[in-house]
Order: sequence, then C-alpha cells, then structure tokens
Amino acid sequence: MTNDQIGISMRIGATVFFTLMVLCVKLTSGTIPLGQVVFFRSVIALIPLVLFLRLTDDFPGGLGTKRPFGHVTRCLFGAAAMFASFATIRYLPIAEATIIGYVTPIFTMILARIVLAEQVTATRWIGVALGFSGILTLVLPDLTGTKANEEYLIGVSLGFITAMLTSVAMIQVRSLTKTENAGAIAFYFAFTCAVLGAATFPLGWSAPSMEEYALLVGAGFAGGIAHILMTLGYKYSEASKLAPFEYLSLVFAVLADLMIFDIVPASNFYVAAAFIFTSVSFVALKDRRKPKPAQT
Repeated sequence: MTNDQIGISMRIGATVFFTLMVLCVKLTSGTIPLGQVVFFRSVIALIPLVLFLRLTDDFPGGLGTKRPFGHVTRCLFGAAAMFASFATIRYLPIAEATIIGYVTPIFTMILARIVLAEQVTATRWIGVALGFSGILTLVLPDLTGTKANEEYLIGVSLGFITAMLTSVAMIQVRSLTKTENAGAIAFYFAFTCAVLGAATFPLGWSAPSMEEYALLVGAGFAGGIAHILMTLGYKYSEASKLAPFEYLSLVFAVLADLMIFDIVPASNFYVAAAFIFTSVSFVALKDRRKPKPAQT
C-alpha cells in the first residue's frame, strides 16, 4: 500500500470509531448523567492514548510544555464542546447532530480571520452563506411550536453551541501546534475532560448496569482509538487528500440511526446535506495563489 492509501484507511477507520463512540453515548442517553458519560469517555480514552504515546516515545517526555495557559484555554473550550456535543446527541438523531457539526469549519474560518488575522476570500464567504442556508433548510420545517419541536430546537441550539466552542478550541490548537507536541495537546485535553467530568459526581451519578458500563467503556476506547487513527492518517497523507473522507461520518451516522433507532431522514435532510457539503467544499478549497516569481 502507498502512504496515501494507508492514510485514507486510517481516516476511514477513525470515522468508523468516532461513529461507534457517538452511538455508545446515544445509547446511554436518559439513564446516565452527562458528566458521568464525559468522565468515562475521557478517562478510558487515556488508556489507548498513553499506550500510543509510549510507542512513539512521546510519553512522558513529550508532555513538557512552554505554554501551560494555552493548554488551559484549549482544554476548557474543548471540554465545554464535549459536554455540549453529548447533550446534543440526547436531543437529536445522530445524523442531524453530525450534519450540524459540519458548520464547525465555517465558524473556525470566521474566528481565524478575527483572532489570527488569516485572509478570508470571497469564495469562503460564499461557503458560509451556503452552510447557513443548509442549516436553515434542515431546521425551519421543524420549528412549529409544538413540545416535540421545542426539544428539537434545544438540540439544534446545542449543536450550534458545540460547533462554536469546537471552533474556538481548534483556533487554540492551531496556535499550540506551533510550539507544542501533538500528543501533549491530546493528553491534556482528555485529562481535563476526565477531571471536569469527575467534578460532577456531587450532582449525582447513577449506578450503571453491566450493559451501560460496557457502553461507557466502549465510548472511551472508541474515542481514543479514533483520535489515534486520525493522527496516523495525517502522518501518512496530506489533510487535503483526507478531507473528502470526513463526509463518510454522515453516511455512517445515517446507517446507525436507521439500523439501531429505525430513524429515516426526511427529505429536507438531504437538501441540507447538499448545501452543507458544497459549503464545506468551498471552505476546504483554499484559494491557492500562484507563487510570485522571485525578483532579480
């Protein structure tokens, strides 16, 4: 296999394990408190993550940092995004939560322009407009004021909050990667989420059944493995070549909803997906300027 084929295989594998993680979290909805789910997902994920860092000689030596406060900011926003993401899954089908998550690159682009002073081209602003058109196509038909749709609106709102918090966290990651080890960034994030999840214990945790324990542990391992596979994918292939395979997450999410929860997406879902896929494509396709000829 070529490096690109290995990288693509790793990226697809990461998408599969991420879907499994979300499915495990979804199946605990309504019975396990949110903070308890975050704790198990994070503390269990540390096991494969630490093993991976040991194999790559990044543990514990690679955990040194020159920017502790940068890690704190990234971890707090990332942890808030995880809480919001898991709450979103409790209100929405997996596929709809996934598709709303696709607006994260759009928010990231806007924040990159404001915070990092990155250039935003007209093409990317068109991508923003298409993305929000897709979200409106998805959401508006269901906002009719009934109780069920009020719950749907809560889920959609949490999805947007998740996307915005994730965008802030990603901006912090971009900044940290200039000086920090990628393994350290991942380790401190998982550790922080585990601590914050444990802090919710006084609010009341449930006594999970064996099946629920299996789901909690499964969510942790699946999340940890997904992160490792994604990291390896970017090691073997370029991000631009792997980006299209992120769309498979929606395919797997639709299959999970259909096979596990017997949920069939409505027609507006597919229209929204078309808008958002086009939007993400606009954002992903950065305007590549031709290099200026060297002056003599």
